[in-house]
Parts: sequence; structure tokens; C-alpha cells
Amino acid sequence: MALHLVKLACERPDLLGRSLAQWACAELARHLVSAHMVASISAATVQRILAAHRLKPWRHHLWLSPKTPRDAEFYARVARLSDLYTCPLADHEAVLCVDEKTSLQPRARLQPPKPAQPNGRPNLVEHEYRRGGALQLFAAFDTRTGRVYGRTFERKRQLEFMAFLEALDRELPPEKTVVHLVMDNVSTPHGKQVRAWLAAHPRFQPEFTPVHCSWMNQVEQWFGILQRKRLRIADFPDKAVLAAKLQQFIAEWNERAQPFNWTTKSVAKIMAEAPDKAAA
Repeated sequence: MALHLVKLACERPDLLGRSLAQWACAELARHLVSAHMVASISAATVQRILAAHRLKPWRHHLWLSPKTPRDAEFYARVARLSDLYTCPLADHEAVLCVDEKTSLQPRARLQPPKPAQPNGRPNLVEHEYRRGGALQLFAAFDTRTGRVYGRTFERKRQLEFMAFLEALDRELPPEKTVVHLVMDNVSTPHGKQVRAWLAAHPRFQPEFTPVHCSWMNQVEQWFGILQRKRLRIADFPDKAVLAAKLQQFIAEWNERAQPFNWTTKSVAKIMAEAPDKAAA
């Protein structure tokens, strides 16, 4: 019976005529009984048997089957970004990781959130809220200082991205004559207008992450911090207040800004998982 259970747990429920996304212990127990493999069995017994085989069919992880094998170009891009993050920079150089955080909604609550209390009550957030549109945040993270540059816009076209680049051009010190812009492989940075803008501003040098490697863009780590510390409870009267609070968060971050610690050890771990040149 245990072998039947293990075999069952390693198969998709859909292929066995069950309309289930994945197995649970109770569902497996019911299926064994209905298939007359056993007279009766409890979900707890199923769980113990699966645990002995280190099987957890009720869990899932996302993975990507690449359309094409990861080749020498992938390896070269990973190596290039790793060098930009760890190698010493000249005084005239900077490395900025740029991306957008989209669809930030004010979500004004019908009743304001209530703070935590000493009796063990957590923060209370009203379930109902009013929709008030959405903002797009363009941000750049300086990999050496941790400083963040950010602007909010109503839309996320090439026009808004170029406006953000113009703001970067004004705010960055003029002595930074080489600015490496690490960006994801999405359509906006590759647009005709953006490419023309970059050509007219040669101090900005685009560096693109490999496809499906947005995790190598360090601003994504900062977006995670922003989400946890400022956006986990969304309760803003309107988009104007949301934009002001985002700028305040950026200003407060920059008062104590610190870079993320990409070391040669962490890079070596990444490169160990990247394809070898000879595999191309």
C-alpha cells in the first residue's frame, strides 16, 4: 500500500481523473479508499508515509523551462554584472540599478487602520477600501552608496522613462561621467525613443540583465524593502498623498543609505550555477 501511495503522490491528480491542482493528505487517503487499494486510511497515516519518503505533494515551487539553452551570452552578461557590482570603480564612474514598480494603489480605507495595543492586539486594517487609480514608481539604486533616486508617474511609457532619466541626469554629480545603468530586458528601455535619448547622453551606458534574471537587478531588493516597510498596509487618501509618502520614504532611506553587500563569494556562488563557457 505504501508503494501505491508514493506512486500516487508523484502523479498529477488531473491525470487520474481528479479536478485538483495538487494532492493533500486527505485527498490521497480518499483516493486510495475509492480505488479499493485499502479499506481505510487516515490523512495522518498518509502524512507519516510521505514524510518517510520526503514527499510533500501539497507544496509547489515555480521553475522556468528556457526556450533556448543558456549560452555564452547569458554567461557573459552574468559575469559582466557581477564585475560591475564588485570591482573597484574609478572616481568618475557609478553603477545604478534601474527599474519600475508598477500599479501602486492608494487604497483609501473606509476606516483608518488602528495601531497595535499592549493587550496583544495587532495592527487592525479595514478590509474595505476605495479605489483611486494607480502610480508607477521609477527608481534607481546606487550600488556603491545605497542612495535611491525615484520619481512617480501616472503611466509607464517611454515618455515617462525618459523624464526619469532626465531627472537622473540633473541630480547626478557632473563629475560622474560614466554611469552604468543596469536594466531589465523589458520593452521600455529598448524603445526607439529611449535608445535615441541614451545615444544623445553618452555618459549613461546601458547594461541589461539576462532574460528572466531580474533578481540580478539590485533595485529589486530595495523594492522588497519598500513593499515591507511602506506598502504592506496601503491606506492613502489619494495618489498625491501616496506620491508624497513614497518620496518621504526615499528621503528617509537616503539619510542612512547603505549598499547591498555583493561579495566575491556571493558572485562565485552565482557563477557556479551559471553555464560553463564550454557548454555554449
